[in-house]
Amino acid sequence: MDLEKLLSDRLAPAFAAVAGGPVDPLVRRSPRADFQSDAALALARRLGRPPRDIAAAVLALAVLDDVGVSAEVSGPGFLNLTVADRALADLVAGLAGDARLGVPPTATPQTVVVDYSAPNVAKEMHVGHLRSTVIGDAAVRLLDWLGHRVVRVNHLGDWGTPFGMLIEHLIDLGETEAAQNLSMGDLDTFYRAARVKFDVDEEFQERSRLRVVALQGGDERTRRLWRLLVTQSERYFLTVYDLLDVTLSGADFRGESAYNDLLAGVVDDLERLGLLLPSGGAECVFPPGFTGRDGEPLPLIVRKSDGGYGYPATDLAALRQRVGELGATRLLYVVGLPQRQHFAMVFAVAEAAGWLCPPARAEHLGFGSILGTDGRMLRSRAGESVKLVGLLEEAVARATDLARSRNPELAAETADEIGRAVGIGAIKYADLSVDRTKDYVLDWERMLALDGNTAPYLQYAYARIRSVLRRAGTAVRPDAPIVVAQPAERALAVELLGFAAVVGELERSLEFHQLAGYLHRLATAFNAFYERCPVLRAPDELRESRLLLAELTARTLRQGLHLLGIRTVERM
Repeated sequence: MDLEKLLSDRLAPAFAAVAGGPVDPLVRRSPRADFQSDAALALARRLGRPPRDIAAAVLALAVLDDVGVSAEVSGPGFLNLTVADRALADLVAGLAGDARLGVPPTATPQTVVVDYSAPNVAKEMHVGHLRSTVIGDAAVRLLDWLGHRVVRVNHLGDWGTPFGMLIEHLIDLGETEAAQNLSMGDLDTFYRAARVKFDVDEEFQERSRLRVVALQGGDERTRRLWRLLVTQSERYFLTVYDLLDVTLSGADFRGESAYNDLLAGVVDDLERLGLLLPSGGAECVFPPGFTGRDGEPLPLIVRKSDGGYGYPATDLAALRQRVGELGATRLLYVVGLPQRQHFAMVFAVAEAAGWLCPPARAEHLGFGSILGTDGRMLRSRAGESVKLVGLLEEAVARATDLARSRNPELAAETADEIGRAVGIGAIKYADLSVDRTKDYVLDWERMLALDGNTAPYLQYAYARIRSVLRRAGTAVRPDAPIVVAQPAERALAVELLGFAAVVGELERSLEFHQLAGYLHRLATAFNAFYERCPVLRAPDELRESRLLLAELTARTLRQGLHLLGIRTVERM
């Protein structure tokens, strides 16, 4: 049950009658009541009436008694809404038998393509890949759970001029030795060695350029060696995804090379549509509204002056394929904020070409950077990008040590399981609990703390509830009457009823810090409830009610954390 929606639906006809047209009642949680409507304040200027008069008129027309809601006009024109204890109890009881905790599947399923992670072949994944992978995985989990058809796309950087250099270096090493080195995951060493050789050896440079021509021309041996680089890199990427516990698989890899045969058609169609213009020897599109610092129109370079295709051509080909062949109606690009203008221009060109038209729409889910505790971009001590595997392994090691220090009697296997769930969960939650458009500081002490807005705090709340349920010694009755009498019970009940509203808004915004904030409020409300309302020592009727409230909290925490890609554990 979405309580905010229920209240909005009851207030909407009254607001419409007073305003003479549809009005969003703007129902929100409030510290002064259970909920509050601010819509009268927004209407005051439009209607030329005092907001308190508008609120009073709405209150006179609204039908609220039958759902156990009382209302009063407060302050300059707020409508404060309070749900009766019995009504709250009945609504919470309705969640007990609902496997989806009040969240219905979408009534309008879409085909959603989520483009995320996108590492480069023959390069190790670094901390810069973390946010795209974690945010993209959360989007996939959410939309899939809501009933959309979700297509994961891991857009690998597996094509272009660097591969001439890499293939020549592979040949110089010998295929067997190169394959062994690559299989160990030391991709950066391989790439750097090829780069150094390219920078100092003119003969190697020439061979590399000719190898690019052979690769693009379909030379059989060159393609086989290129495939070896791609295959070994993909195996390494999958080990990282397994450690990070995300849903990406080998079936989701789709490299830039997959669109190579479509690029000429993109250019031909843009030219036929009169969108392609020459500029400095290159072929470009100038989408309206985009200008450089000098005020001149900004070009999207589709084909470079040397005849090669730029990234925009690949992105346009991919977008057209996703809409045309896959039938996508929502395209999500989980890429850092520095690419905001690039994607805005790509989307504008696709719209102008008729490849992106309603109901299909494209969204850039941009995100900020991960900073060190010094407030600068996170780097290793040597000043290089931090390798993602090293970061994840450190998180797991730190969390495992904490688990063992708190519970010395834990078996090694159990400590390792807890350490992995808590360590990886801490990394993900630190990312998802902040507005994705903001930078955030990777601070181990804060991330792994058992208090505050952290994954361990939520995981510990879940484990605590599971412990209570085990100690109860009996199964929780899903049909047990819910009793809402104490303030802490009310607060927990209201939070439990808020899950559907948060998920409903999240489907639109994909702002996962809102879900993280909700889960933190829920865990905090449970901890206050647990401290103030005895559960196992309560009289029978209260005991059953409070056990059911505890179980509903555990289920909601578990489902919410799952949507964020974070595992729960039975004990900590």
